[in-house]
Amino acid sequence: MNDNILAKLHSMGLALPEVPTPVAAYVNCVRSGNLLFLSGGLPIDATRKVIGKVPTQVSIDEAKDAARMIMLNRLAVIRDAIGSLDKIKQIVALNGFVNSEADFYDHPQVINGASEFLVELLGDKGKHSRTALGAAALPLNVAVEINLTVEVEG
Repeated sequence: MNDNILAKLHSMGLALPEVPTPVAAYVNCVRSGNLLFLSGGLPIDATRKVIGKVPTQVSIDEAKDAARMIMLNRLAVIRDAIGSLDKIKQIVALNGFVNSEADFYDHPQVINGASEFLVELLGDKGKHSRTALGAAALPLNVAVEINLTVEVEG
């Protein structure tokens, strides 16, 4: 099976990581009809984990990169669930949470790391509704957490 989106990802110099193992009592993804509901992804891969408060321990640019890293993890989950990234019809909703200091207000700038990446990779299919919020703390002290709702082919 061809996977044009995966080929585009590779042309961008990127690769999908292994599908992340959930760190608690949940699953990575639940399918209902043509919708995938993806659990919150964390900026963790085989080589690094982005932890700390934005912007004092993690810069805005590092946090944006962490958001892109999460999208690679979530794309691995999607591919595992449906077999090919080409079956994505639309990224419907993205909810982003930033582990931020109380006086930090640039949460949307951090979550743009994920949003801009999805549009770059998927074009109009990557455009989505979005929430960008600050949090007093996130699991494992990660800098960013993001969940998705994705429409896929039947």
